[in-house]
Formats: sequence, structure tokens, C-alpha cells
Amino acid sequence: MKRLSGITVGLLIIGTTVFGCAQMSSMYDSVTGWTNLIDGNKGLDNFNRVGDANWRAEDGAIVADKGKGGFLVTKKSYKDFQLKVDFWADHTTNSGIFMRCQDPNKITDKSCYEANIFDMRADQTYATGGIVNFAKVASSQKAGGKWNTYEITAKGTQVTVVLNGVRTATLDHSQFAQGPIALQFGNRPPKGDPGGAIKWRKVQIKEL
Repeated sequence: MKRLSGITVGLLIIGTTVFGCAQMSSMYDSVTGWTNLIDGNKGLDNFNRVGDANWRAEDGAIVADKGKGGFLVTKKSYKDFQLKVDFWADHTTNSGIFMRCQDPNKITDKSCYEANIFDMRADQTYATGGIVNFAKVASSQKAGGKWNTYEITAKGTQVTVVLNGVRTATLDHSQFAQGPIALQFGNRPPKGDPGGAIKWRKVQIKEL
């Protein structure tokens, strides 16, 4: 019996190790170099939460639709990278993808580069597709009520934003060289009313 128990324990250890490796390989593809930060309902453990947004897994995505505002902030800091993001936004959604953030506990559009998601922004200069405060929207798009894909490349001082296959902003700027990435659920200024829902279905990153 003791021998059988030892064999059983050994098999359990091997099985656990193999399963653990399978879990890890599902998040990082060693061939392509892409890491899934969010994949359907999975990925909240890759982020720290800042603010009071009600982030949760729902219907194959990570969702927020209540609260005064908040962020999912990556636990890891990134310098040069490619980022692919599938998102759904309500017509009233105030959201964005903040990159190279300087303070992971205080995310703002003045201390990060923000690829904006806000169709109803009063100043349409930096509406959906723009990099707020830094790069105007070159080709305006509306994201509300549908699934969209952001493809963002940050390499050195160059940041390029492509929304649904169309380049919407380019930036050559050296202020922020490295930092975590943050996904936003925000309120709508000036009254601070809650914005519409934001859903993240797929968030992938590849370090360059």
C-alpha cells in the first residue's frame, strides 16, 4: 500500500506540473511571443484594481458598468510592445487604454499615453482613436455599440494607434518610456455621471 501511495503521489505531482505548464502556455505563446492578458472570462489575475469600478467576468469578456471610475492596471511594466485589444463600448462609454503609466496607483492622461475610447467627448480633437493631450485623431471613428479592435505599437519614442484597421494617431514623444498598462472604466465629465459599459474580450501583448 505504501508503494502504491508513493506512485500515486508521484503521478499527482507530474500531472500537476504538466497541467501548470499547460496553463502557462495558454497565456504565453513561445512561438509568436504573444501573451494573453485577457482571454474571454480569464485574466483578471493579471491586473491590480484601482478605483471602484465593478470589474467582473461575464459572457466571454471582462466587464465594468458601475462605479465612479476605475482601472485594471497590469502587474507588469512594459517598455516597447505591440498591443491588440478587442473591446465593446456603449455609445456613452468613457474609457481608454493607458500606456507607460508613471504611477500605477494614480492613472491620468497626463502621466500616461491614453488611446481614447470616448465617442461623446466634448472636444473631439482627442476623441476615440486619439492619444489624449498628445496626438489628435487623424481619422475619426465611432466605437459605440459594437466590437472594435485596437492595435497599438510603442517602440522607443514612436507610438502608433490603429483602430479597426485604420491608423488614427501617431506620436513621436519621449516623456514616458516605460510603465504598466491600464484599462479604464470612467465617468462622464463635467457632472461625473457613470459612463456606459466597457467590455474587454481579448487583450494581447508582445514585447519588442
